[in-house]
Amino acid sequence: MDYVTRTLDGLRRSSPGQGEFYQAVEEVLEVLAPVLDADRRYQDEAVVERLLEPERQIFFRIAWLDDQGRVRVNKGYRVQFSSTLGPYKGGLRFHPSVNAGIIKFLGFEQIFKNALTGLPLGGAKGGSDFDPKGCSQGEIMRFCQAFMTELHRHIGATIDVPAGDIGVGQREIGYLYGQYRRLNGRFEGVLTGKAAGWGGSLGRREATGYGCVYFAENMLAERGDTLAGKRCLVSGAGNVALYTLEKLTQLGARPISCSDSSGTLIHRAGLDVALLKDIKERRRLPLRDYLDCHTDATFIPVADYTAGRSPVWHEPAELAFPCATQNELTGVDAEALVANGVVGVCEGANMPSTREAVSCFLRAGIDYGPGKAANAGGVAVSQLEMQQNAAMARWPAEKVDQTLRAIMRDIHRRASATAEEFGAPGNLVLGANVAGFRRVADAMIEQGVF
Repeated sequence: MDYVTRTLDGLRRSSPGQGEFYQAVEEVLEVLAPVLDADRRYQDEAVVERLLEPERQIFFRIAWLDDQGRVRVNKGYRVQFSSTLGPYKGGLRFHPSVNAGIIKFLGFEQIFKNALTGLPLGGAKGGSDFDPKGCSQGEIMRFCQAFMTELHRHIGATIDVPAGDIGVGQREIGYLYGQYRRLNGRFEGVLTGKAAGWGGSLGRREATGYGCVYFAENMLAERGDTLAGKRCLVSGAGNVALYTLEKLTQLGARPISCSDSSGTLIHRAGLDVALLKDIKERRRLPLRDYLDCHTDATFIPVADYTAGRSPVWHEPAELAFPCATQNELTGVDAEALVANGVVGVCEGANMPSTREAVSCFLRAGIDYGPGKAANAGGVAVSQLEMQQNAAMARWPAEKVDQTLRAIMRDIHRRASATAEEFGAPGNLVLGANVAGFRRVADAMIEQGVF
């Protein structure tokens, strides 16, 4: 039995029932196999075994009162995976699907994503199975306060700096930060994604979506192409998706689809991004309301999906940007994308493509930007926010955006150069995983066993 197989078997025994975590680890280790065989230090120093076990896992109860005065109870998580390169860094997700396996997969991916940025950041993730949908503002505030009452003792500006994720936007970050400050009596950069008026960075809300588009821009440029005129499919209608749509439009592409939990919106003439932002960010309405202003658009409710598959991936287009959630894009969807002429896929979400879908993209030879590289813009600007907080400074939006664009260019360059080094030009899955792993693994060896 080879080293990778033994390691994966051991992981399944030690962490049972965590499918998403296994999937993330398998993708990384299968790519790393030749690296691990070529440099025996990584096996001799048990680097992989150490990376697979978080430095700390914090599970806690969150008890809070709803508007009727009833006590509600949720589970809370913070998994601090690796502090080798810097303070733990990774978002908080509030969603009913959250469990230990999902938080561990996200935290594991975060190690390599943060390493690829070249910035001094460790990897972590956290969240709760709390569902903000349908809750009043007061309920969300009370939940966030209860969540932070437990979490605050485990985080700090140079220890662990959480950010937002699904279900945790600027409003939730505000409530979390207010409670942290109340409990600790310090105004410090312990959370990122704060409002710009009190410590947040300009450009942070846009960063993941913008960064994803900048990564796609670099993928296309490597083969002498541009975004101009490209029809683009985008999933999701949250923060990442909306700002992916916005930057695509600014750079001359034509995004034609997006989706939310109610269904898929298709507007072949090109989506009205300003209207979408008004519907989803300001008024918090379902996508169907878009049709009130654009009768030539089509909305397909979830109930009408064929075999449960989202039609967002079955439109003819040149580029695809999965920006919703993990494993949303299946092997069947990938085959449809390739058949319909897609030349590139760039992931705005974390692990949104199944293993079958990734295999399809690699076989087809299309450009494929894996999430750990393509969606690193959010954490990159989070680190820029940390820099600004530490210096008690505020950068103009133009500086933040220029720095983000440079970071995404460097991430693509690192991943592309590493793929070339291993005789697999264009294979950014290999390039991103190997480049991220080597930066963390070499630092672990240099720092000794702890």
